[in-house]
Amino acid sequence: MIIRKAIMSDVEAMHSLINKYAEKGLMLARSRSMFYESLRDYTVVENDGAVIGVGGLHILWADLVEVRSLAIAPDYAKKGIGKQLVQVLEEQARELAIPKIFALTYQPGFFAKCGYTEISNKDLPHKVWKECISCPKFPDCDEHAVIKELTD
Repeated sequence: MIIRKAIMSDVEAMHSLINKYAEKGLMLARSRSMFYESLRDYTVVENDGAVIGVGGLHILWADLVEVRSLAIAPDYAKKGIGKQLVQVLEEQARELAIPKIFALTYQPGFFAKCGYTEISNKDLPHKVWKECISCPKFPDCDEHAVIKELTD
């Protein structure tokens, strides 16, 4: 198993993995074009040549990044791979000298195990919501906000 930056040939697997969870209401759907346009934000977990996990790190401001579209294939879930992927994304944020990382999620318990604290969505800066306007759930977001201060 390796964790690496996503490449163009990963997009179909990323899109499929995310949208299978979205169909079950466990995360928000993402379009192929979104993955192509923001491919540099994404990291994948590969096992025997197959993408089994994905997660994005999206910069919002000088002091804030978001974990996006985090998913592990069902056959590999609950084996610590998601936590490893979050740690890699946190390290990427540290390398960029960004001190805070957050996520909007339907799985706050997972993020709590990774050291995140649940906060009110209203406590996030307005900059976070600029991309939410195109979400079908806007303005009634039912995701949970979680945040973590990154330290060395």
